[in-house]
Amino acid sequence: MKSAAPQEIVSAHSPDSDDAFMFYALATKKVRSPRVTFRHVLSDIETLNRKALEGFYDLSAISYHAYPYVADKYVLMASGSSIGDGYGPMIISSRPMEPEELKGKRIAIPGTMTTAYLACKLYQPDFEAVVTPFDKITDAIKERTWFKTTYDLPLPLGGNVLLRSLHPDVKSECCRMMRESIQYALDNHDEALQYAMQFARDMEPRLAEKFVGMYVNHYTVDAGEIVPVAAQKLLDLGYQAGLISKRVELEFIR
Repeated sequence: MKSAAPQEIVSAHSPDSDDAFMFYALATKKVRSPRVTFRHVLSDIETLNRKALEGFYDLSAISYHAYPYVADKYVLMASGSSIGDGYGPMIISSRPMEPEELKGKRIAIPGTMTTAYLACKLYQPDFEAVVTPFDKITDAIKERTWFKTTYDLPLPLGGNVLLRSLHPDVKSECCRMMRESIQYALDNHDEALQYAMQFARDMEPRLAEKFVGMYVNHYTVDAGEIVPVAAQKLLDLGYQAGLISKRVELEFIR
């Protein structure tokens, strides 16, 4: 008797170096399963956020800011979060500026459903957002650490979600494979980074390595207890500030 063919999971993530790094072992089939195969789709994070509203992909990277709007269709994976611990969305200026000078300024953001936009609005509500593709925004020169210093929590930027409608065994297998893919990349850093560099969109190798080092860490392998607390805090702040229209309780699966 033949065993059932593996189920294809359409997995969407951005071409950013941190996403490409963590999906490396899945994309190159260094992590395999008899039950699940992955077909990878690359797209910018704001497009992925919008597609998630439709439940378009089986597995997708999204911004944490987008999760309240897709929680009816998706559940968060404990593996795959991009976490900034003491740093996060970066505000660019052509000259040194004090925080209060941001008021009323035009600020480039990668999309209105991104966590960068949410964090910036919480930090300084009064600015004019100009949506600009991520790879068109100049290398950052100023970092904001308000979330860490104010709440003593890391800042969750993006995560991976799975369709709730998938079979529980399939979801469990996807989580296992995602976790093993990230661990493989961390254990084989140079080869995973070299793979990620082909998607780095003209980013200098040293900057790409710094970017991966900043946002792919032990929290990415497993969110543990602190990332759900931090993500809930961030989204609750957004809800209380009127930036998010609905409050949800975050749900992670392993």
